[in-house]
Parts: sequence; structure tokens; C-alpha cells
Amino acid sequence: MNAFAFVNADVLTAEGFRRDLAVVVKGRDIAALVPLAELGGDIERHDLQGDTLLPGFIDAQVNGGGGVLFNNAPTVDALRTIAQAHRRFGTTGLLPTLISDDAAVMAQAIAAIRQAIAAGVPGILGIHLEGPYLAPARKGTHNAEKFRVPDETEIALATSLENGVTLLTLAPERLPADSIRALIRRGAIVAAGHTAATYEQTCAGLAAGVRGFTHLYNAMSPLQGREPGVVGAALEDADSWCGIIVDGVHVHPASLRVALAAKPRGKLFLVTDAMPPVGAADPSYELYGEIITAKDGVVRNAAGALAGSALDMATAVRNTVKLLGLPLEEAARMASTYPAEFLGLQASHGRIAPGYRADLVTLDDALQVTGTWIAGQAP
Repeated sequence: MNAFAFVNADVLTAEGFRRDLAVVVKGRDIAALVPLAELGGDIERHDLQGDTLLPGFIDAQVNGGGGVLFNNAPTVDALRTIAQAHRRFGTTGLLPTLISDDAAVMAQAIAAIRQAIAAGVPGILGIHLEGPYLAPARKGTHNAEKFRVPDETEIALATSLENGVTLLTLAPERLPADSIRALIRRGAIVAAGHTAATYEQTCAGLAAGVRGFTHLYNAMSPLQGREPGVVGAALEDADSWCGIIVDGVHVHPASLRVALAAKPRGKLFLVTDAMPPVGAADPSYELYGEIITAKDGVVRNAAGALAGSALDMATAVRNTVKLLGLPLEEAARMASTYPAEFLGLQASHGRIAPGYRADLVTLDDALQVTGTWIAGQAP
């Protein structure tokens, strides 16, 4: 098995950026971090020309990309197109996201993910089922006619992906605690989202095993003085993770800075909530039979509700630096290390360290993507 080394880069390690290291890749994994002075002369070197080398970005909420919406095309070919589109922007691992739909479509989507992972489609880590166990009062752009409470048969369906991660967003007030626990026992990671829950109902969901919150602040009951709501429970709880959309539209930057101050470091991670326009020339797509068009980078349906985003992960990282005032080191971890931890992949993904998957991205001085590697392979 041939090995090669990345050299001449600012490498993000657990201790911060290092310029004096070579990153040795062997097969699919990172084999070693070696001081440049100790790197053997017989190993192949890839000169990164002074770029920044980061762990590849991991996006837990990708509805579509490359002109494709997962709901409209739950196939392996569609997944390949979506993953390729997002890879251009540094995303080396993603959860294609199915928004609320019928059980038959859910079954098709799960089968497609299973086949894509088995076939080694680069970047596919699992599936995110965003609904259909949601609250009509906080439906956003979801079709409330698809909403329902799962029975035992549907709980089994929703958790039937055996070769990847299953993330399931639900409204905790809509399901009995026993159903939430059953989903978790069967291997799902459960997040609260599109929920009108009270503070007390949210805390009950957390006690039942809810692990995080989907696109914090959006489509959930807000923090108020006498009713902390879902947002208050999310910000108070030290153990849960929160996905955030840093596009300057979904949430005001000041609100995100409040969340950063409230949550322990490592508990906020970046998501895009991306729709088909990402990586595509056409700004329009069809959702539930309605044509939606991204305008000035903002995606809304005819009723004015935000309908996902046109955000890519590299832009989210840049926005985190510019809008939230965080150093690149932390913004990068919010796009890689922290989502890996949320998804239970912390032993294999999200870090540049020996034994980790060689999923990597390089950025230039303008924080534009200059290269990606998935399992040690360039596109």
C-alpha cells in the first residue's frame, strides 16, 4: 500500500495550527504526523503551496445539491450528484436529508443510502430524516399533510439503515417518550426540531434521549422571559448539540453569538440545510409540487417561509469567521470535529490525527477551497 505525505501547509491539529508537520497518508487513513525534518526522502510528497489543511467538512443536513432534491430522487445516482456538488465546497462527509414524506419514499431513501454506502459513493455517511414526526405549528416549508406519529412498524422502518448513521429530527411533544427511547435503542440519533414544545416538554425529550437540536432558533418555540421554550432548553442544556445555519439570514449573527456564549465549546456545529441550487447553475427546484427559486442566495417558498438554503459549507466557515468573529481554527472544528462528535464518528472522522480517515480539505488565504480528499483520494 503506497503512502504519500502532504507538506508545506498550515495543518490543523488538536493543539492548533502547525506549519512544521507533514501529514502522512496510507490507504484510506492518516498514518502519521511527522516533523518535516524527520520525513524520509523516499516518500512521495504533495506540496500544498502554503494552503491551510483542515479536516474535511461534515454536513449533517443536506437536502440537495447539483440541481437534485433528495425527496424528488431517492436514488444512488442522485446521492452521487449531491455529494459531488458539495465536495466542491469542502464537504467530505454528509447526511443526505429527507424532509417529511410518505413511508414509501422514506423506504426508497433509506434503501438508496444503504446501496450508496455499500457501493462506496464518496462522502455518504448515513441519512437524516427531518420529519415527518413534526409539529404543524412549526412546519416551516414542510408539508403538514405528511406529519404523523410513528407506530412500531414505522419506527422499525426509520431505523432500518444498518450500515450508516441515522439522524432523526422530531418534535418531542408529538411522540411518547417510549417511542423516542425506542428510536434511540434501535440506533438512531434523535434531534428536536420543527417543534412547538414548551420548555418542560423539551426537557422531557432530553431526558428521553434527545441528543441535539436541528437548525437552532429556526422552526422552534423561542426563548422568552416567562417561557424559555425549546431555544431556552437548548441553550441551558450543557450536554446537547445544536446545528446552526450561519448565512446571515436564518438567524441574526447576534443570536448566534448568544448561543456561542451559552453553550459549552464544541456543542455548536455548522450545517447548511442546502437545497438543489448549491453547486448548480439553475437557482430553481420543485418542492412538494411548488417551484422555488433562490434569490440573492435566499430560498423562500411562495408563502415567504425559508425553504432550506443556498449555503455551502465553505461559505458557512467563512461566515463564521466574518459574522461571528471566531478564528478559523474554531470555525473549522465547527464544520468537522464537532459534527463528527455529534454523529458518533469522533473516533474516525473530524480530525487530522493518526488513525483517522484521510478526509481532508485545503483552503487558500481567501478561505476558498483548493482541494479535497476522501479516504485519501482526490476527486
